[in-house]
Amino acid sequence: MRTGISATTGKVLTGWDHCVQSLGKILTTRFNSRVMRRDFGSRIPDLQDANANERTLLELYVAIAEAVEDPVNGEPGFRLRTIDLAAGGRAGRFVFILDGYFYPRGHLGDYALREARVADLAVGSGERLVLEPVS
Repeated sequence: MRTGISATTGKVLTGWDHCVQSLGKILTTRFNSRVMRRDFGSRIPDLQDANANERTLLELYVAIAEAVEDPVNGEPGFRLRTIDLAAGGRAGRFVFILDGYFYPRGHLGDYALREARVADLAVGSGERLVLEPVS
């Protein structure tokens, strides 16, 4: 079983909770911000304060998919099926629903067992990016 340490509480994380933390780290890290891992991260932080128009929303969809499905730096325990916009508006805060399959042993290359899972990604102007498990 996959395990790790929570970045916020220091407690042990296992399974889906650890996968969500990993996805959050990938999606909220700006490219070129990590030494020795310059290609780790996503374009989402660069789009965070962009105008909330159709083009930016499309770029956010693409940035999410590219980062999660990256064969080198993506999350091996999660395969994205759909991205839906759950909330958005004039306040500049958008919530995306990431629907996909969680593979408990995907980090080991074992994709025999899968579970359907959902997570929320909140992107807002001037606020911290947040990824939370839904189920």
